[in-house]
Amino acid sequence: MDKTYNPSQESAIYDQWEKSGIFTPVVPKNPVQSRLDKEPFTIILPPPNANNPLHAGHALYTVEDTMVRFHRMLGDPTLWLPGTDHAGIETQFVFEKYLQKQGKSRFDYDRQTLFKMIFDYVNQNRDVAKNQMKRLGFSLDWTREKFTMDQDHIGRVYSVFRKMVDEGLIYRDEKIVNYCTFCGTAFSNLEVEHKTVNSHLWYIKYGPLTVATTRPETMLGDTAVAVNPKDQRYQDLVGKTITLPLVNKEIPVIAEESIDPEFGTGAVKVTPSHSPEDYDMAKKHHLEFIRIFDYDGKSNDNVPKKYRGFYPKEVRQMLLDDLQAQGLLLKTEDYTHEVGHCYKCGRPIEPITAPQWFVKIKPLADKAEEVVKKDEILIFPKRFKKSYLTWMKDVRDWPISRQIVWGHQIPVWYCVDNEPTKFDLTFIDKKGQTVHGNWFQICDQGYSYDEIKLGLQSLIADTAAKYYLSEEEAKKHGSFVLQETDTFDTWFSSGQWPYSTLGWDPEGHHSPDFEYFYPTTVLDTMWDILFFWVARMIMFGIYTTGQIPFKVAHMHSRVTDSKGQKMSKSKGNVIDPLTMSDKYGADALRMALVIGVAPGSDISLSEDKIRAQRNFVNKIWNASRFVLMKVEQLEAHSIDIENIDSNKYPEDKEITTKLNALIESTTNNINTYRFGQASEDLYQFFWKSYCDVYIEATKNRGVDAVPVLLHVLVTSLKLMHPFIPFVTEAVYQQIRPILKQSDELIASSGWPKN
Repeated sequence: MDKTYNPSQESAIYDQWEKSGIFTPVVPKNPVQSRLDKEPFTIILPPPNANNPLHAGHALYTVEDTMVRFHRMLGDPTLWLPGTDHAGIETQFVFEKYLQKQGKSRFDYDRQTLFKMIFDYVNQNRDVAKNQMKRLGFSLDWTREKFTMDQDHIGRVYSVFRKMVDEGLIYRDEKIVNYCTFCGTAFSNLEVEHKTVNSHLWYIKYGPLTVATTRPETMLGDTAVAVNPKDQRYQDLVGKTITLPLVNKEIPVIAEESIDPEFGTGAVKVTPSHSPEDYDMAKKHHLEFIRIFDYDGKSNDNVPKKYRGFYPKEVRQMLLDDLQAQGLLLKTEDYTHEVGHCYKCGRPIEPITAPQWFVKIKPLADKAEEVVKKDEILIFPKRFKKSYLTWMKDVRDWPISRQIVWGHQIPVWYCVDNEPTKFDLTFIDKKGQTVHGNWFQICDQGYSYDEIKLGLQSLIADTAAKYYLSEEEAKKHGSFVLQETDTFDTWFSSGQWPYSTLGWDPEGHHSPDFEYFYPTTVLDTMWDILFFWVARMIMFGIYTTGQIPFKVAHMHSRVTDSKGQKMSKSKGNVIDPLTMSDKYGADALRMALVIGVAPGSDISLSEDKIRAQRNFVNKIWNASRFVLMKVEQLEAHSIDIENIDSNKYPEDKEITTKLNALIESTTNNINTYRFGQASEDLYQFFWKSYCDVYIEATKNRGVDAVPVLLHVLVTSLKLMHPFIPFVTEAVYQQIRPILKQSDELIASSGWPKN
């Protein structure tokens, strides 16, 4: 053996594993019966962004690899299926930054061209994450690799959408949504980050009463003033109308139980099209909806002329100036409150009424709640079960449409010529000019259907517009057919990932992979997407297949820096897993991510911690080198380590007793997801009990020490292999030639038994 362990050999070791075929399980001829006889162990990889390199969080795929390698050594049919995610808004956001550097924007291209540009951009980078996962030793079955933009996956997503439409679970409506005017799309409640901001509370005179508001700019869309029915100050005004300042429009005063009499003056303005709370209030009291800000963030024709075409901050200042001039701005107070921000670009969200596609979530959520309540799906650590059940009780219908190009275009078609005023279109004409208007207006300007379709950027259909679920069907009812330009929320696609990747078929002609490997065994991911992704996979799995998608949802830890802070480029505390692997070896990084970590707790990662585990890897190498040198000195060329006598010497009995206890505890700890405890025990046993005590005690013994030395070493290597696969395989290959009974690879050898 070389004097020191060289991590540069790790790529060659991975190639050896991959060429052996051990990562690729074979499906039996009768998958259904075989599954009943012996259930396989299956994990579907949470797909990383196809366009981005791995970060420290992705290195925690180590947890999944540990489980997979463990079960493979147990002899279980084991599948770890890889894939990558198109990552909708995230990828388009990155691509738009790329365009900005070239002096371009997404608005310079028609939808079809922009989609192809992003697709090509992603394909150029797709192998980056794959190669990095190999570098970290992840034993994935690359013969089954998937991508969320694969045509078969898109086809399955579309079939589920059509089924849900037919069954009334998907509908189209104009509701209040979280809209980012910079990213140009709506978001679900889960994708909004609420930040505490320092602002003001403005007191404005509305005729006989005064309202207090944090958003004076939306008053141009007010359709009522609300007071608590028990508030004696306003009893005489309830049911009457007052004049809306600056607009000179009569609006009603309504009684609403949800109004806090202690907030401000106890009277609040109601702007249904720009506040979720006001939206619900307006539905209850049958108020008018007036949207005053459009999707570009600017005020529209629903406001007085002088305020049109401005952003909210600009409108706010204009209004405050005018209110002050007319003596209607009575006072201003400092005020701190929470404001929704876009999780992607960080800008404030504009609540806005917009036509969107929605999923009726309650029927799906009820069943998904029930299987977790009954522990048909175990959530580990258990504390996350309570969070899951709490969230499932208060779910709202899910807006699944996104106003972006990159993603699965919603499979709906409109006959635009049949209802020409119900479609708001934007397209680029042959001269490269952007044209906007409804179908009637655009055709009146002489544009042809082919030119509009070719240059189409976006189509916004009135919620009353008739739609069809196939282009062929739409063409039976009209001459000029255009597809919906919205795409599905990424989670609508990835929520169907477990059964789709395994070959579920909507007609029931499922693949052997689906019959054998579904439901899967464990879903491992970080707790922060328990609701984004895990809950939705459970809902879709039950709805589509009638079965749960996995039996265990394991919430792994979050990687932080040495001070417990979230890693970010702005803080300069990011640890690149590939840089660390090249410097210290992948095993050192892997061990640093799991050792001593309590289930579900944060993982404090630093270069010092990785360096310490590099020292452990070197300790394994050096101890193995010493044992082999001893074997050479004694000219022992064929050693049986299966039938050792450990009772002759007290140190032999002590080390084998400890080893047997370690086999049992490691097996139990991995089975119960206590990877931190298992790795800590292995570290302590090998370094202290084996190296510091046992090797020292047997240094001066003769050939009779070799079988136990080798037995404990090989067994330890096997127990450590799921955690640190490279060095254990490298050492095993050095030892294997002198063993009487040996497997070709430690990665496919049997798990130790007492």
